Amino acid sequence: MSQIELKNLRKEFGSLVAVNNLNLTIEDGEFIVFVGPSGCGKTTTLRMIAGFEDPTSGDITIDGKVVNELEPRDRDLGMVFQSHALFPHKNVADNIAFGLRMKKVKQDEQARKVKEVSELVRITHLLGKMPGQCSGGESQRIALARTLVTEPSNFLLDEPLSSLDAKLRRELRAECDRLHDELQKTFIYVTHDQEEAMTLADRIVVMNQGKIVQMGSPLEIYGDPVSYFVADFFGNPAMNLVEGEFVSGDSGLQFKSPQFTIPLPSKYSQKQPGKGTLGIRPENVTIGATDAAASINREVELVEPLGKDTLLYFETGAERPFVAVIEGTQSVERHANVDVGFPDDAIFLFDETGARIR
Repeated sequence: MSQIELKNLRKEFGSLVAVNNLNLTIEDGEFIVFVGPSGCGKTTTLRMIAGFEDPTSGDITIDGKVVNELEPRDRDLGMVFQSHALFPHKNVADNIAFGLRMKKVKQDEQARKVKEVSELVRITHLLGKMPGQCSGGESQRIALARTLVTEPSNFLLDEPLSSLDAKLRRELRAECDRLHDELQKTFIYVTHDQEEAMTLADRIVVMNQGKIVQMGSPLEIYGDPVSYFVADFFGNPAMNLVEGEFVSGDSGLQFKSPQFTIPLPSKYSQKQPGKGTLGIRPENVTIGATDAAASINREVELVEPLGKDTLLYFETGAERPFVAVIEGTQSVERHANVDVGFPDDAIFLFDETGARIR
């Protein structure tokens, strides 16, 4: 059992509050991902768990024991950094074995463990090479192996894939997922990439301005965002967000923007008129004949074929283009006028503060 608890955790750098009274319990064997924009406090939180930063206040407990005063080496944690930080003058096998040598593990035991972990991350063929002879993806696998070989109870990963190209990131994401499944240990992963968070996490912790703004499974975060910030951060393409106001109409509440007005679902009938934002995910927008109660007719400004899907762009007066996703087999011409539908169950509303209107 290796439960990690953060209790009223706070970190200040002078007048800057980087982490603001965080409370979180990370269960044994959980794959938890901290995600948010740069400067939101996610890496600072990870560094405090690791022991590289001291909390200004609050406690970090591992297995019920407060570890605030423990050195990083005494916390039984393995850390994988954004930079590979391999020793260029040592071969791959010696790089992996470095932590074992520091612990004065016997030579034959070192060799056995290096062989085991290199097989686990599939780099046995690299053991005799120097780091300079390895690709970026291979170097990241070596860094993972160097952490795995010391057999920590918990793994901390600080944006380990951010320096790799898209194809390698996908491959090593799958590798991290496989390792978590095989090792059955706690993984705490930091990223600014919402796609990484969605594909890896058992539970996502969304942070902004040093605070946790939402926690939940990937599907909960994506399908039930609590705020404009979370809704906007998750999704590729991003959620369509149109600013306007809620007004009373003959048939109930309506959403009115500078370029269009649509009726809102009856479940929002108790909402008071006022300014706010309407959101709908691109994949939920209907094109052409639609059963949606709310629809507008718009000219297709741009068609972007992606193979499996095609993106259609429309002008709606929003700060960024309004996007709809259709199947790649559908054919819609640029400059065509089409009906754009807003299904009732796909509409999100946010008030002036950015809070979700339920």
